[in-house]
Amino acid sequence: MTRKRRRLYAVLALVAGVGVAAALVLTAFSDNLVFFHSPTDVVQKHLPAGKRFRIGGLVEEGSLKRDGLNAEFVVTDLTERVTIRYTGMLPDLFRENQGIVADGRLNEQRQFIASEVLAKHDENYMPPEVAEALKKSGQWSDKPGQHAEKYGNATGKGKTQ
Repeated sequence: MTRKRRRLYAVLALVAGVGVAAALVLTAFSDNLVFFHSPTDVVQKHLPAGKRFRIGGLVEEGSLKRDGLNAEFVVTDLTERVTIRYTGMLPDLFRENQGIVADGRLNEQRQFIASEVLAKHDENYMPPEVAEALKKSGQWSDKPGQHAEKYGNATGKGKTQ
């Protein structure tokens, strides 16, 4: 085997090794990728059951039902509504008319089965994804006073209790 051929084999082995490493990294990345959807996206795009994603919106007033550790509530973006079921302790700051983000999957009945529920961290905050989804729904405004009395507002001035 000539020196030129050995060098060619070494370069080909290096390129193959880098290719395999890149493929492994991309595969691991795609397995951990979680998309955010609003209730309107879930209803209109007919997302498949069983696929993991995040959903966010406002907890609809009067929709929360608790039975021990089981909770069921409706999340809305002021256009569409999605029922969320969760087993576990809800965050202390979880309330109706407040923004939340839930991580989980849709079941066959088009209910969202949450594995995690995240609530706002204080009265002056709404998750950016929820604020953006509400703005896209066309029923939300950054103008002071509009929706602020009932829901808080997406610019960070939430209602106080």
